Amino acid sequence: MSQAYLLTGSRPLARESVEHAFRLAWQRWPEVATDRDPASWVRAAAYDYALSPWHRLRRRAHKRPEQPPADRDRKVLLKALLDLPPAHRRTLLLYDGLGLDLPDTAAETEASTPATANRLLNARAAIAQRLPELAAAGTPAEQSALLQERLGHLAEIGMAPPIKLSPARAVRTGSERRTRFWTRAALFFTAMIVSATGFTLVTAPTRYEPPQAPGEPVRGVPVHAGPQPLTPEDEELRSLLHSAPVTGPARLVPEGR
Repeated sequence: MSQAYLLTGSRPLARESVEHAFRLAWQRWPEVATDRDPASWVRAAAYDYALSPWHRLRRRAHKRPEQPPADRDRKVLLKALLDLPPAHRRTLLLYDGLGLDLPDTAAETEASTPATANRLLNARAAIAQRLPELAAAGTPAEQSALLQERLGHLAEIGMAPPIKLSPARAVRTGSERRTRFWTRAALFFTAMIVSATGFTLVTAPTRYEPPQAPGEPVRGVPVHAGPQPLTPEDEELRSLLHSAPVTGPARLVPEGR
């Protein structure tokens, strides 16, 4: 908890980071149980969560320390620590604050040993600009011992009064509940995707149908006109022709030749 506080300067975020690390460890317990150093695994998970850049989008309490130490030297040290890049801050805390050696620090930060050494030197130089006693230390071993003492006191002051974590049973139950929720959500979305795919396969056309061209009016064609209505004289003549086509006048009867 105190290490997460030194990484973030926020007590709520420190508690959240530690609880997240333990929940993640329970979800991946087969991996954690077979790890060479389970404590290092949990610590790395807490560090990763505490230094996540997504916290910048959250409430202001996760961005700045809500209650800086009253002592000026500790306040300056915390400000200098939080101003370091996250990778440098993590390296300094592991090596000088926690006491890991350089290869273990490089392995936990997933960096090479020379890169880890450069991060450590740059972090010490940045803090020495604000802490004269650190700059006055003669050897790197003296600087490391002084930083370890100062970081330990800063963690004690920052975590007073101590934050009470959730019980182990509550963390384990919450982790199992969250795992079941995400499993059911994944199954639900998988079923939705399969259903949508099946519906598309059933309703999709099996051959290509070219689109119909839109109709256009045809110009220049005369208007279709039917027969005109018959006048009374035309109707009388038609009746006469239909009633006596052969016995009529000779000029109306065709002659065969």
